[in-house]
Order: sequence, then C-alpha cells, then structure tokens
Amino acid sequence: MTQETSAPPRPQPVRVLFEGRYRKFVRDLPQTIFYCPECKGRGCERCEGYGKLTRDSVQELIARVAMPRFKARRNKFHGAGREDVDVRMLGGGRPFVFEVLKARRPMISLEDLAAEVNRRAEGRMEIFDLRYCNRKRVVEIKEARCPKEYAALVRFEKEVAGAEMEERLQRLQERGRVPIVQETPERVAHRRARLERERWIELAGWEREEAGWRLRVRSAHGTYIKEAVSGEGGRTRPSLAGLLEAPCQCVELDVLEILPPEPVEEEQAGPGLSR
Repeated sequence: MTQETSAPPRPQPVRVLFEGRYRKFVRDLPQTIFYCPECKGRGCERCEGYGKLTRDSVQELIARVAMPRFKARRNKFHGAGREDVDVRMLGGGRPFVFEVLKARRPMISLEDLAAEVNRRAEGRMEIFDLRYCNRKRVVEIKEARCPKEYAALVRFEKEVAGAEMEERLQRLQERGRVPIVQETPERVAHRRARLERERWIELAGWEREEAGWRLRVRSAHGTYIKEAVSGEGGRTRPSLAGLLEAPCQCVELDVLEILPPEPVEEEQAGPGLSR
C-alpha cells in the first residue's frame, strides 16, 4: 500500500516594508506616480492616453525592480515629505518607506535591490541605506517635522548693483530666522486646505552666478520655498523679495539637506480661514 504525500503548503502572502533614502538628480521625476489630473489614470488627450504626466517616478523606478523579486504586484511609497517634480533632492537624501503588499517572497537582498535600481536609474536617482522596518516607521517618518536647507537660483526683476545686493544679503543673513506667514499657494489650493501657516526662513549663504543669485535658504517644515522667495503677490509675508526690497522669482530649486527634526508646533489658522 502506497502512502500518498501532499504538497507542502504555499507560503501566505505577507506585507513587507523597508526604509531607506533617495537622491534625485533630475528635474522631471516626481516622487510618486504622477497620474493625469483630468482622467485620473484612465487615459485622455492631455496625457496622450498614457494616464500619467510623467513616464517614471522614484516609486516606479524602485517598484520595477522590487516587485518581481518580492513576487508581488502592489506597493505604496511613503516619503518624509516630498519635493516638486522639477526640484532635485541632493545631499543626504530624503527618507522613505517602501511598502510591498501581499509579497510571496518576503525576504530578498536589499543590497542587491539597491544596486540594480541604481544601475537602471543611473544619473537620474539612487537609493541607499536600505533596511527592513515595521509599520511604525511609516508614522515616524511622515510625522517628523524636519527643517530643510535649499539652494534657490533667484532672478531679480530689476538689476541691483552687486555691492548693494551683497549688503542687503548680509543684513538679512545677520537677522537669522525670520518669522513669516504663508497662505496656501494657488498652485496647490485645489488639494490643500486654505490656511495661513506660520513658518520661518533663514538666509544661510549666497553666490553670484551668471544666471542670477544662488541663495542658500533654510526653512521650517512645510514652507513653500518658491513662494517664500517671490511672495506670490502678498500671500507670503514677508518674503525674500520684500526683505531684500527687490522683486524676484525662484527659477531653480534644489533640496540640499533634510535637517534634524524640531518640536512639533500647532499650526495657526488666520481669521476667516478654515482649518
């Protein structure tokens, strides 16, 4: 009499999370999937049927390597804040957690994963310092209130003599942190509550370049830097343009560093504005 043998049970799919940091070296790469706002991913004339406004994102460049290795199909990307699609993320990189849903192979070499992602995305972005983590890290990373340091290429509407601008910049740097109030910028008002937020900015340094002045600016978590430079018609008060007494625009922006977190302070809403 032969004894029947049963096949070993298949491993149950599990949720897997790993954290790390990414640097972004180009100005056409969003952090997460940039779905077309008109068709929401279905495909339309605006996106030429593609469903997205950019072909790639940091999330997708990681997922194309990670998902086959974990034997999974769905993922989520959790960043410690985000930069605009046209802003580079340099320096020590931005922390993130990558969440794999229903992974059938829960353990892979994260070192090999990073190496392959970086090989495929060379010159565009890179990931590093990967390690497995738990769900708690998502909350910790997303709730951290970290100041940032930026490099902003600024162009002034009217030419100011170099020596005069140097004096103005020096005076502003000596002031240290300058409290500001920012209304929600028009460019994000469709997806952000209309609030007045109390923030601060600080001029840390500058260089004169052929294309303008490259200012090194530090700011509180959640500051809209482009609007903090221009003032956006008075929606940021005061702005760098106002403090320097010279209307200007931020034409190029880089995140240089994510600085250590500071104590969380409750956001202040101005009169007549909803929280």
